[in-house]
This record gives sequence, C-alpha cells and structure tokens, in this order.
Amino acid sequence: MNALGWEQPDFVLITGDAYVDHPSFGTAIISRVLESRGYKVAILAQPDWKSAEDFRRFGRPRLGFLINGGNVDSMVNNFSVFKNRRKKDAYSPGGRAGRRPDRAVIVYSNRAREAYKDVPVIIGGLEASLRRLGHYDYWEDKVRRSVLLDSKADILIYGMGEKAVVEIAEALESGLEARDITWIRGTCVRMKEVGEGTMLPAFAQIAEDKDAYCRSFAMQYRSNDSINGRTLIEEYEGGIYVVQNPPQPPLSRMELDDIYALPYMRSYHPSYEKEGGVPAIQEVKFSITSNRGCFGGCSFCAITYHQGREVRSRSIESCVNEAKLMTCDPDFKGYIHDVGGPTANFRNPSCRKQLEHGMCGGKDCLFPKPCSQLDTDHSDYIDLLEAVRNVEGVKKVFVRSGIRYDYMLADWKKGRKGTSGEAFLNQLCEHHISGILKVAPEHVSQNVLKYMHKPGADVFDRFTEEYAKANRRLGRKQYMIPYFISSHPGSTLDDAIELALYMKETGFVPDQVQDFYPTPGTLSTCIYHAEKDPFTGKPVYVPKTIKEKKMQRALLHFNKKENRKLVTEALETAGRKDLISVLR
Repeated sequence: MNALGWEQPDFVLITGDAYVDHPSFGTAIISRVLESRGYKVAILAQPDWKSAEDFRRFGRPRLGFLINGGNVDSMVNNFSVFKNRRKKDAYSPGGRAGRRPDRAVIVYSNRAREAYKDVPVIIGGLEASLRRLGHYDYWEDKVRRSVLLDSKADILIYGMGEKAVVEIAEALESGLEARDITWIRGTCVRMKEVGEGTMLPAFAQIAEDKDAYCRSFAMQYRSNDSINGRTLIEEYEGGIYVVQNPPQPPLSRMELDDIYALPYMRSYHPSYEKEGGVPAIQEVKFSITSNRGCFGGCSFCAITYHQGREVRSRSIESCVNEAKLMTCDPDFKGYIHDVGGPTANFRNPSCRKQLEHGMCGGKDCLFPKPCSQLDTDHSDYIDLLEAVRNVEGVKKVFVRSGIRYDYMLADWKKGRKGTSGEAFLNQLCEHHISGILKVAPEHVSQNVLKYMHKPGADVFDRFTEEYAKANRRLGRKQYMIPYFISSHPGSTLDDAIELALYMKETGFVPDQVQDFYPTPGTLSTCIYHAEKDPFTGKPVYVPKTIKEKKMQRALLHFNKKENRKLVTEALETAGRKDLISVLR
C-alpha cells in the first residue's frame, strides 16, 4: 500500500485460502475484476481469527469487506467424509492444515464486524453460495439457517460473482447504505418487509419437516437459471426474511475473455516460498479453464447450484493467448495439464430453446437419456484443442477435466464435417491423454444410477468398446481408470456387490473410490437427509451408518488384503457367502 501510495483500500478481501493470483481461484478473479474497474483491493489471506486484531491489518476499508471461505467449503476442507479432521490442506502454505477455522465465512464475518462495526460485510464464494438459504448440514446432522444470518453479513453473493460484486461496488460508491442494496441479481439479502416473490416453506418448517424441506429444495432447483429464476423468500422467526434475488445471467464469451485476460501473476504469493508454496497450484498453474456451467445434472454435484446449468465458453483466441503466456513462464516444461471446465466437452448451451426459454425445470438434458433437442457438437472443442497444441513451445495438451461420454456418444457418426463424437474420441486418444484416461461412470447398478442422474452401465460399456477401438486404430496401448462413488443414496449392499462383481469381471481396478459426501446444495444431499426423492416424494434407501458405509467402500476395493474382513462381513450380511471366494 505504501509503495502504491494508497492511504486506504476500497475493499479488504478476506479468504480462507492462501493467496494464489491465478484465475482458477475465485479470490484472484474477484480482486482483479474490481481492480480493472479502478477499485483498490487488499487481500487478507488466512487471517488469525482468534481475535479481531489481524482484521485491522490494512486499516478501515473505504467501501467494505469481501469474505469467502476459500475454493472449497471450509467444513469439507477441514473434515473427511467420516468426520475426522484432515491432516493436510492443499490450499494452505506447505499443505499444512489448521490455517482456516471451521465455518470460515461465519467466523471471518463476525471478526470483521468486530474490527470495524459499521463497515459493510459482503460474503460470497462456494461456502456462502451453497448455504445461502436454509440447508442440511452433514457435520451437525441438522438443518441450519442461511449463512447470511449466522454471519451477520449485509449481502450474500451466490454463484459466479463478477457481475454482482461490481454492481455492489458501484452502489456503495454512489453513497448507498449496504442495507438498501436489495435488488441486485445473484444476491441474497435480509429484509423485514418483502414485496413480490415466491414464498418458500418457512425455516421453522424445513428444520422439522422433511417433506417441507423437499418442497423447498425442489422450488429452488427449478428457479436456478437467469431466465426462469424467480425471487425466492424464506421466512425466519422474528419477522425476518432472507430474500434470494434471481440469478445473474451467465457471462458472455466476450466477458469471459476479458476476465481471463486480466494481469494475474499466475502463482502463489512469494511470501509462501519459504514454507514450500501452495500445493493446490500444481495441477492448475498450467491448465486452461475454457468453459463454465454444466447441464450434466449429476445429483451429487454442487455445480448445478453454484455455477448453474447454463454453459458458456471462452473463445479459442482467448485460450490460445493464455497458452502463449504459459510458454513464457520459466517453470513451463511444454505440458498443458488441462483444457476444460466442469465438463470438458461442453462448449455451448445445451440447446437453442434454452437460450430463449431457460433451462427445463422438470427434466435433465442427458438423463435418463439425451434430450431430442440437445445440441451435440464437438467441433468447437476439437478446434480449440488443435489450436492450443499448435502453440509454439507446447509439447502436449492433456484433457483431465471430466468428459461426458454419453454426450459424446449422442454425437456419434453424424458426419458433419468431422464434428462427431467419434472424431473427438480419435483426437482425444491420439493427442490428449498419456496412457490412461480417467472417466467417471460412478456406479453400474441401475438402482443407484437413477438417483445419481447418470447414464446406465450399458452406455459406459459402449464407450469402453469405442475407446478400445479407437486405440486399436491408432496403434496405441492405452488404458482406462473409472471413478466410482460408494454409499450414494439408493445404494444397498446388494448394489455395492453388483459393482464389485462388475469390476471383477471387467478387470477394472479403481484408482480412487469416493464415499458419498453430503455437501450443501446438492440433490443427493437432499435425498440423504430426507430419505426420499424431493421430486416424486418416494422413499429412498440411504446407507447412513459408518459400519455400512465402510463395508460398501471396502467392496469397491475388494482386491486389497486389508479389506478382506469387511468384504467378508458385507457378503455375509447380504446373504451372499457364495461370493466370498470370488471377491478376492
């Protein structure tokens, strides 16, 4: 601040992560966007939250505090699915845990308020976004209030917040009080009097009645795009209302290009060098985010609730320019680790109808099968990958973001100038993997897949065949590693056994098994809490005991000696002793 001649920052941005000035980190994007509009932003990364002293480090901000918990919800970051405290934190210097508090958004906001009582507090980022209304909290096993109330913040920004934060900054700059800035899309505010809007079941109802919780979730789910989104109102005791304004429209291609062209340093702050740097930068430093949003609709994924289902992408020129920047970095070895996003091969909106009428509220684009209106076209992504790999100094471009193979197969043999899924698969196998392709079928039991909103095992089998054919045509010896989720709502021991037998038969050895983690904001978490489908009201079996969760997970690693006891117990419990000698 002294070097820049600043007497006072306009905003102090507080984050639970170490400061990494790279566009894969929300703190970097928000601060650079505000900087580009002429605002002075100071970053207070991982402050000491034991008192308010550290929150006064930059002095009183002129316009407000901006607070996020980091790139990951602080409770997910701090605890494993079995509620054990994690020993490592990839977003902290040296990967050491303990540098952020539990429920970071609440803790930071209250300390900021303590430091400067009358300075506006605006919260955002993933943690605030997914907890913007009443939500089930896995760690306390209860429904918690909107984080807006518990943090005592003035405004909550949900979703991708570039537009909303600039509009808030301009309103504060004009002299408006934070409490009067109630109209901005993509925000939630606390009010005592409300106008027009859709009333959700009151918090008192959803906290006690799981049917009411399901009704509220379904109403939110169907009001989560910029065209169909409505003002949602949730009532609390004492005549208080949390009002969620409709979502912001997704950024246009030009707006995305402008944001990713800002002058990021593309690394962690040099003050962390002595501690070994920040591990989270390793995978993304030489990666390119080419799109946002996902119409895939996986039940367990929070992207639907945070980024939304409306897909938008950057221009090829913008991505190529970023690749050229990478080649100037002294640490660049010629390898771009990823070109993708939530789903790598989604580059365009799901269909033309969606652009005018918004996302369909009552159905998914890909589940239970691809919609007849779905625009399946890989041509732009093929052109993008070719352009990036042809940048001078680039040796190899990998695709490590997830790909939707059901979307790819829906674009098969169309013969439109080589734009089919078949052409994309050939490009992928020839240029963009290094011996192993990682994909995420998640399960094979139809009973589980229907609750995941994922395609059937027959679709995965077909993709496996086409992947093998493509590699044979190219003369490549390349493999595939699938990701699976254990203990997802709907999964019984019999379903876990079915998956184990499938892996035994096909020879797949899972590289990673993720036990289902009920994070706020997802359809799967709603089912986990309510033990029913919020859209149909039908009951759903949910494996909740630690014992059963461990048995289901062990079945997916049946080949490991340390799991034999649990696998045997699972098979005996399911009445399948005949399989004990098989699953070894």
